[in-house]
Amino acid sequence: MADTGILTAADVRLMQRLAQRVTALRPDLVNSDAAYGELAWNWGRGHATAGPHWRRRLWWDRGEPVAWGWAALPRRVTLNDGSVRDVTGAHLTYQVHPGHSALVDEVIDWYDTLAAGLERTVVPTEDAFALERWSAHGYADDPDALGDTGSWTQLNVRDLDDGLERPELPDGHRFLTADETTPETVVRAHVAAWGPSAYDLAAYEGVRRTAPYRGDLHVLVVAPDGTPAASALMWLDEANATAEFEPVGTHPEHRRRGLGRALLLHGMHRARAAGARQMTVASLGAPGHRAARGLYYSVGFRRFTRDVPLLRPATP
Repeated sequence: MADTGILTAADVRLMQRLAQRVTALRPDLVNSDAAYGELAWNWGRGHATAGPHWRRRLWWDRGEPVAWGWAALPRRVTLNDGSVRDVTGAHLTYQVHPGHSALVDEVIDWYDTLAAGLERTVVPTEDAFALERWSAHGYADDPDALGDTGSWTQLNVRDLDDGLERPELPDGHRFLTADETTPETVVRAHVAAWGPSAYDLAAYEGVRRTAPYRGDLHVLVVAPDGTPAASALMWLDEANATAEFEPVGTHPEHRRRGLGRALLLHGMHRARAAGARQMTVASLGAPGHRAARGLYYSVGFRRFTRDVPLLRPATP
């Protein structure tokens, strides 16, 4: 059985449930955009503006979701610096339970019908079966995404064992949680690290309303002058005792001071205290993006999986 429509918050919770089931069985098959926390982050921050352009389909077996597709269709994005970006193609995020792998073809057929005529992108994991099926439907490597400074990502993992270092901050800096400061400060921290961005107070409110959000797992570093210098949001998957960093960022004027490293260590201590036994974080994987990977490696992360960006060009 399958159903289709505009993506809702209830759908996202079902998609997260499948993410948890796949994580328990085959964590290597969970694309970074289909992870438990990433689904909450992307839905929360974007549904108020992009929601009308999101379509989904879910496939069911005996009352449980066993596959889903989330398609983002063309839209106009306004950033906080006043610039406007037109998204002219379609992008798919999807997940299929390993016990129902044949559904990959149904996901592809649904996407191709929904986005007919548009340029179509998708980013599976390095799953040989899925990659063969996408290739059979006319999808090939995306050359731009795979360049030296391309946008493909890798998932990094580390255990939260007794060897976890204690964080050290420069004098005058301090840690805060989102519960201990204002929404305006939290948004300023994110926009400073990732601007120009569409993130604003409304987007943050959307994130806060997602089921797994916890303000005590949303951590910041504040500089001596009160500037929010770095921030990291963690998503705890209690069913699998894992937690995911998404997003992590440092204000450009406060980089190379050890703040990011201290924040990651601090966050992992908080995640472990909340019940996590393992931590994950996605990073850009292309050769030209060494800085973030190096930061994560420096606190004990190692590469676990990588995404494979695929493209099917627009057709007349």
